[in-house]
Amino acid sequence: MVTGRLPRQRRWAWARLARFLLPANALAMYLFLYAPIVLLVVFSFNASRFVSVWRGFTLEWYARLLADRAIVRALSNSLIVAVASTAISTVFGTLLALAMERHHFLGKAAFDALLYLPIIIPEISMAVMLLLFFVQASIPLGLSTITIAHVAFNISYVTVVVRARLAGCSVTLEEAAQDLGANGWQTFRRITLPLMMPGILAGALLAFTLSLDDYVITFFTAGGGSTTLPLHVYGMVKTGITPKVNALSTLMLMVSMTLVVLSLVMQRGGQKE
Repeated sequence: MVTGRLPRQRRWAWARLARFLLPANALAMYLFLYAPIVLLVVFSFNASRFVSVWRGFTLEWYARLLADRAIVRALSNSLIVAVASTAISTVFGTLLALAMERHHFLGKAAFDALLYLPIIIPEISMAVMLLLFFVQASIPLGLSTITIAHVAFNISYVTVVVRARLAGCSVTLEEAAQDLGANGWQTFRRITLPLMMPGILAGALLAFTLSLDDYVITFFTAGGGSTTLPLHVYGMVKTGITPKVNALSTLMLMVSMTLVVLSLVMQRGGQKE
């Protein structure tokens, strides 16, 4: 009797230990990931110039950001690149998704694998390849090369998001519209495009976020006078971390999180429809 109860008691003890360890492990992982972000946001309101000492609450560092012309210029460059690359990649990514999901052609499998390369390969490898391309093509580095580089990797992300939306849409509505006399353009404009729109908007927001936050590819393809916000932040960090850097990083974090949340909401809203 005793020997039969012992394994059962051990299993019960291990079960209790597992119920304790799993939540503890999850809590530790969340603290490891998000505690530095919380500290970054908190110390962006620090009245002290030194990030290791708390001297009180202030909004001075955010006011200094708005008065810094270099930061405003870097933000302007980032927005120009992000808007231009998002617009171009959204158009081409949507067309690619439509072609890959709705049509069959020779070499589709190979082209599909090629489409995922910008997502799979290391970012540093893509940055070096793009730099070599611009040098060999004698294209001067600047905002135009940054925009081209961002389009090169954003197209894949937009295509994946829009294609996932298309995969969940039945073709019966399009076939019904054609049976009722609608031509190809009318079917696309009134049926296919509205069904794709949540995916298109989600892909555009994702592309905008990736372009706004990119550093590695931007660093390799930027020229003189084309410093973007991530490059400027890195330059500020090299001279020392101050609450001004924390304030700028906090604003970038809030914008990125907002865009990502909007993208997820649009994707889920499209799936419910």
